[in-house]
Amino acid sequence: MPVLAELRAGPFTLRGMSLGGVYTSIHVPELDCVFDVGIALRSASAVGTLFLSHGHADHVGALTTFLGIRALHGKKSPLKVVMPAEIVDDLQAGLTAMASLQRWPLAIEPIGLRPGDTYALRKDLIVRAVKTFHPVPSLGFLLCRQVDKLKRDFHDLPGPEIARRRAAGEDLFDRAERAELAYLTDTLVSVIDHSPEVLGARTLILESTFLDDRKSREAARAGCHVHLDEIVERADAFAATPALALMHVSQLYQPGEVGPILDARLPPELRAKTHVFAPSGPWPG
Repeated sequence: MPVLAELRAGPFTLRGMSLGGVYTSIHVPELDCVFDVGIALRSASAVGTLFLSHGHADHVGALTTFLGIRALHGKKSPLKVVMPAEIVDDLQAGLTAMASLQRWPLAIEPIGLRPGDTYALRKDLIVRAVKTFHPVPSLGFLLCRQVDKLKRDFHDLPGPEIARRRAAGEDLFDRAERAELAYLTDTLVSVIDHSPEVLGARTLILESTFLDDRKSREAARAGCHVHLDEIVERADAFAATPALALMHVSQLYQPGEVGPILDARLPPELRAKTHVFAPSGPWPG
C-alpha cells in the first residue's frame, strides 16, 4: 500500500501528504519544487525550491530533517526557500539553534516575499506571491511561465526568416505569462475573490479543510480555513480552472470518505475536474 498520495492534476504530478493540522508537503516534480514541509519527503529532497506558505508546525516543522536528508544525498548548494518576508528572521534563528544543537550546518537561501512580489525561479519561470488570510503571516504562490509570442506584424514570415532575424537581434517577440500552478492553503476562501488570477492557472491546489456539517462554515472561518460549502457556492468561479486539486482535509474525515462527499456535493461540471489529495488507505502515521 503506498504511503504517499499521488495524483495527476492537469499537466502536473502532485506527490506527498496533506492532513489538516498534522502535516502538509506536496512535491511537484515538473516544476522542481515542494510546497511546505510539515513532513520530510525523502524522494523530493533534491528539489531546487521550497515554498513555505506560513510558519505553523504542520507546514514547516520538518524543515531541519529535510535539509539533513539533502546533505545525506550530497546536495551542497543551499536550498532556495521562498516564504513570507515576515518570517525570514524567525526561521533563520530557528535553523541556527538547530544547527548548534546537532553540530551540523543548516544553511538555506532565504527569499522573503510580500503579496504582489515576484521572483524569478529560472529564465522561463517566475513565482508571484498572493495574499492569503490566516492568523499568522502567510502567502499563496502563483507560478507563471514566461512565454515568447511572435508579434502580429511577423506572423506571415517563414520559420527560417524568423530564425535569421532573431539571431540578428531583431525584436520579434512579446513576452507573455502563462499561469501554470497556484497553491493556496490555510486561508479564507476570499483569497480567490481578492486574487482571481489564480483561477486561470492550469492547476489550482486549494485547501478544503472541512467538507460537511461535522464542522460549520462559521467554525471553519474562525480558524481561517475553507469549507466545501464555500467552494460549492462559488462553483461558477472555477469555470476557467482546468484542474482543481483539493487538499489539507481535516482528520475528521477518513480518506475513503472524501471522494463520495465530493461526488454528492459538487456540481457535476466542477466534480469532473476536481481531484482530491488523499491516500488510498488510511492517513499515514
